[in-house]
Amino acid sequence: MTILVNEGTKVVVAGITGSEGTFHSLRNRTYGTDVVAGVTPGKGGRDVEGIPVFDTVADAVEGTGANTSLIFVPARFAPEAIYEAADAGIGLVVCITEGIPVRDMAQVVAYLRGTGVSLVGPNCPGVISPGRSNVGIIPGEICTPGRVGLVSRSGTLTYQIVHELTQNGIGQSTCVGMGGDPVHGIGFIGALERFEADPETDLVVMIGEIGGDDEEHAASFITDHVTKPVVAYIAGFTAPPGKRMGHAGAIITGSSGTAQAKAEALEAADVRVGRTPTEVAQLIRTALSRPGRVPGRRSVTRRRDGLARSCEDSWSSWRSPRSAS
Repeated sequence: MTILVNEGTKVVVAGITGSEGTFHSLRNRTYGTDVVAGVTPGKGGRDVEGIPVFDTVADAVEGTGANTSLIFVPARFAPEAIYEAADAGIGLVVCITEGIPVRDMAQVVAYLRGTGVSLVGPNCPGVISPGRSNVGIIPGEICTPGRVGLVSRSGTLTYQIVHELTQNGIGQSTCVGMGGDPVHGIGFIGALERFEADPETDLVVMIGEIGGDDEEHAASFITDHVTKPVVAYIAGFTAPPGKRMGHAGAIITGSSGTAQAKAEALEAADVRVGRTPTEVAQLIRTALSRPGRVPGRRSVTRRRDGLARSCEDSWSSWRSPRSAS
């Protein structure tokens, strides 16, 4: 089953005629992903090594049955590319583009709410279900099929920890690079909820970093709603307060958002936190080898107010310029 992408994923690539779009579209197709179309306005009727190019996403959906959009367009055009994909009936949008203004993304997230469209990113490496489909820029050669789900704020650490898992003989069901921007689509909670429901995932790995409070909210969600084992890694234990560390969302303010605070919140939720990628792989191997440890982690206590809201729901006060019309 996996989550988000599988053999039935049909990808239309926005910006396919650009250098990045072309490179990764062909790379994903070589991996086995069903890349059925590309979109570049004004270049409809052409093709990129056999992949047909359309002027609009709606035309691509009508002509190919595409159900997933992979976005490589420049930041100033990316919000419109997401809107266009949603309006064309696309169910999953993976936005690789970085540098999208926070206000623009807040409006995008508000617009998508209630549409049934799932968004991964922006500023992310994408999603891969090893051996089935790769939608993004995660190197397929470092992944191997298995039963460990992974969700990460950091692209580079996604690659490093996936490589550690593969080297230790631990395969992955799906790897989700959620991105590190302050406003984004599916976050830890959205991924955890999906992995919890996925019969092909036995354990979940969370890769967090300093800044924000996504990991703390995830810890609360795990306490109340997750029965499968969870192992985590938090980058930035040595980061000085007030310094940005890579992503726009990776900044510590006072005592909030520190690696130590995140690790303590997760450990209180019965999550084992590794201090190095190698230790993470060791913790996973130990958890998977314990009799009776998989699939159940423990019983959970359900709150009366239902599922905790994911981070993308915290921007409900923003109104899309489209929804305001």
